[in-house]
Amino acid sequence: MLAKDMKTGAVVINNDSPVIIEGLSVQSPSARGAATLYKFRGRDLITRQKVDFVLKGTDNLPEADFHKRVVKMMYKDAEAVHLLDQEDFNQFSLSLEDAGDQLNYLTESLEGMYALIYEGECVGLQLPTTVELTITQCDPTTRGNSATARTKPATLETGLVVQVPDYIKEGERVKVDTRTAEFLSRA
Repeated sequence: MLAKDMKTGAVVINNDSPVIIEGLSVQSPSARGAATLYKFRGRDLITRQKVDFVLKGTDNLPEADFHKRVVKMMYKDAEAVHLLDQEDFNQFSLSLEDAGDQLNYLTESLEGMYALIYEGECVGLQLPTTVELTITQCDPTTRGNSATARTKPATLETGLVVQVPDYIKEGERVKVDTRTAEFLSRA
């Protein structure tokens, strides 16, 4: 796949390991005849390390033998998250260490989650950009005038703590951005 055709979410082979592209920036040449540079930020799907690399627009990297499968979480135990493929009902397991911070957003009712399958093994998850979670604990609203928007910490059903506006109450469902762990709105 040519560097100029790569997009966020693409999986390519870089230094003999699969890398999912998480971000890219384009640097236009300042001199005539110079090549446009594409700077990629990705995550190695095997080691889970961040990888940065730069390519010219005409450079080529092979695509990985890689599939995305729609899955739902069945359950989580002390070692792994167990997932069920929604198309052929195969089961996959992903270690808690490999899931990392994504555990803060996983619920059994989560829709739009993909398992990243490389050579028959689940090597990661791709979550939707927003998830709906229930607030299990937060302080009550404080009365008073304020010229600025006030926030307070709220604990969600997965244990994640986010800052929410002062008017949000315990038991409400809220939308949270999975990339930044920030409150977006009421659900």
